[in-house]
Amino acid sequence: DCKAIIIGCNSASAVAFEEIKEKVGASTLIMNVIDPVVNYVQHDSSINHVGIIGTNATIESNTYAKKILTKRKNLSISCLATPLLASLIEENNPNLYQNGIIETYLLDKKLANIDSLILGCTHYPLIETQINACFRNQIKLISSVNIIGGEVKKQLKKMSLLNQNNNNIKHQFYVSDFTKHFQEKTKLFFPHSIILQEENIF
Repeated sequence: DCKAIIIGCNSASAVAFEEIKEKVGASTLIMNVIDPVVNYVQHDSSINHVGIIGTNATIESNTYAKKILTKRKNLSISCLATPLLASLIEENNPNLYQNGIIETYLLDKKLANIDSLILGCTHYPLIETQINACFRNQIKLISSVNIIGGEVKKQLKKMSLLNQNNNNIKHQFYVSDFTKHFQEKTKLFFPHSIILQEENIF
């Protein structure tokens, strides 16, 4: 009975969105985190050369580039897989900072001369400060984290499904497989204490 489903992962959005959309059916609003970013890039005329970083799955799918080029054919796009970042961010691994892994990726010649960078993984905004520092705050960082909420609100309003009652907000979190490790990691992503409930979704 969900009124909306958001696939909050770039890799899943890149490789499985159409299949999931087909299974869910047309009666439920289903969104991914890629399309809102593509729409943002389409309407920002200050972007001329955009870089995209993400997992191997996201970059190899070429989903971002294909969708952007259907809307802005003359835009320059440079893609780079950065496979170590997500797991190191999740583990809060000091190697990420001490061994210059972020810099090693971002100073790759593939990203030379970009004026903007799509953070094509929902983990990457957690190191936005370090990414900005690497580029000396000279480029625009584009993240679905800053875009998806407004897009969901717009779609729900269009469908007359927007909740107007702000006084009774309740968050519930379900997982298909509960682990203490994941419970601990929720502190990275959500400001309040989370109680995870295991639910068999199959």
